Amino acid sequence: MNEKENVLIENFREYYQLGLEAFKREKFNSAATLFFKAIAALCDLYILRKEGIIPSSHAQRFRLLEDKYHDIYRIVDRDFPFYQDSYTNKLDREAALLLKEDAESIKKTLGV
Repeated sequence: MNEKENVLIENFREYYQLGLEAFKREKFNSAATLFFKAIAALCDLYILRKEGIIPSSHAQRFRLLEDKYHDIYRIVDRDFPFYQDSYTNKLDREAALLLKEDAESIKKTLGV
């Protein structure tokens, strides 16, 4: 495992752990944001392992996933609006839980 992979794994763990803490405190907007950031770190890890690069933006990440990795793209495409909504709306437990479960699913796929 190289240094970039280690950084992405550590970032995932940090975001996920903080997401769990926010979720337990019923801070669902913060939890959703952190779980989505955990998902993004895992997607970047996946792309790094498959393509040898780390996407520089959400747009590049989505393009690569949509073009080549449809299963993960479908998850991220469904989850991104929750992340966007977390800035202007109050998210509920169910939205945060969906993102948590998706982070766990991608984590399992990657064997992290």
